[in-house]
Amino acid sequence: IKYYQLGDFELQSGEILPAAYIAYLTYGSPTNPCVLYPTWYSGTIVAGNEWLISTPEHPRRALDPERYFIVVPALFGNGESTSPSNTTGPKGGVNMPKTTFYDNVKAQHQLLTQGLGITDQIAVLGWSMGAGQAFQWASQYPDMVKLAVPFCGSARTSFHNWVFLEAVKGAILADTEGYCSGRYMEEKGKQPLVGLKTLGRVYAGWGFSQAFYREKGFEKYYGIEGIERVMVEFWEKWSTSKDANNMLHMLWTWQHGDISAQPLYAGKALKGIQGKVLIMPCDNDLYFPPEDSQIEKDYIGDNAELKVIKSIWGHWAGGPGDSKEDVEFLDDSI
Repeated sequence: IKYYQLGDFELQSGEILPAAYIAYLTYGSPTNPCVLYPTWYSGTIVAGNEWLISTPEHPRRALDPERYFIVVPALFGNGESTSPSNTTGPKGGVNMPKTTFYDNVKAQHQLLTQGLGITDQIAVLGWSMGAGQAFQWASQYPDMVKLAVPFCGSARTSFHNWVFLEAVKGAILADTEGYCSGRYMEEKGKQPLVGLKTLGRVYAGWGFSQAFYREKGFEKYYGIEGIERVMVEFWEKWSTSKDANNMLHMLWTWQHGDISAQPLYAGKALKGIQGKVLIMPCDNDLYFPPEDSQIEKDYIGDNAELKVIKSIWGHWAGGPGDSKEDVEFLDDSI
């Protein structure tokens, strides 16, 4: 992992994020065209994005380090970039200032232009919250983005998506004994496991489609039989591996995703995108349905294309690489 120091970083809110930094990985030579590939909710740069990047173990056509300089930056709050879990002091931990997609993209732009010396046009792609960052990049720096490929994500978080995230947030906050108003490590030396387990169970009804459960996808693809084992061995295993304050920080970023909420625009940010955009929703995604993506495509206009992933995997069709057929479809399309 590499780190780019941002210093005292001014956020969109006007607050200062002291001694901020962004964690990132690179693949390939910086002399090649740049592809930016940001992380997603709870994803890390060491485990979450590598599945779409070509390696000897899994060759890919699109993200090939022999042809492109691939930069994978970590979201604020993911535990690698500046996050509640790795900061202290008056603006650390649970008191870390909230960050928006605008803030993340501003930091990534500084990394590319000042840290890595990239001034040419780039491509940006990503899954879920990574898709939100792809939309944000294309609108925030329209002259720099030649191509954006958001898959299973949106330019603005919908009301329905917001409601789902309220339940995810509530799972942690309801564990008042374990969460300790965000000071669980200081007061108890451990994560609020009851809240994190509940978070995993809330997520269980959303990450995959009804058809995936109906066709016993967990048994077929993961070797997990029985719904309670799915809850424990898949969902709780994932959720309890995370830091509660980090999850809440990224959730806030997700809920406030809105590319029109920036100084460059007055509510018409999609029309300001100049580069080409390939929007790839999944037909069974319970967060980001194709109908929403169609609206985004219509607003952008002729330089946007909508290509629907036909899959029972739901939101998981876009990552993190478990559905081999969907990986092949994404790779070919990109």
